[in-house]
Amino acid sequence: MLTDFGIILLFMITGAVFVGIGIFASALIRPSKPTPLKLTTYECGEEAIGSPWIKFNIRFYVVALVFLLFEVEIVFLFPWAVVFKELGWYSFLSMVIFVVILLAGLAYVWAKGDLDWDKPKPYVPKLEDLVITKKD
Repeated sequence: MLTDFGIILLFMITGAVFVGIGIFASALIRPSKPTPLKLTTYECGEEAIGSPWIKFNIRFYVVALVFLLFEVEIVFLFPWAVVFKELGWYSFLSMVIFVVILLAGLAYVWAKGDLDWDKPKPYVPKLEDLVITKKD
């Protein structure tokens, strides 16, 4: 007899075998006629200009992470709202604390400036800043 974990392992192995068979069959059936034109990289029908290894502003990544964090946390409010009347005052107070913590996190991120889309102005040093004058 197989245990529950054995059955799960059997399903995982079966799934992996089916995926492998599908990939192998598609490699046998599909045509393979590479040409230099087919091997070029393009974006929306346009030829790529320059290297794909460019510096990317980390601000976009941070804003996306903050958005996902708050989006996932807000999802927790919906099941609570459905059963709010059955849970009573204790659940209401705990959810108020939860929302206050979320708002404190939002205020922190906002005050830190991570939600601003504007690029900070670069500091361009001047010659006067770099020259060290010797005072007698």
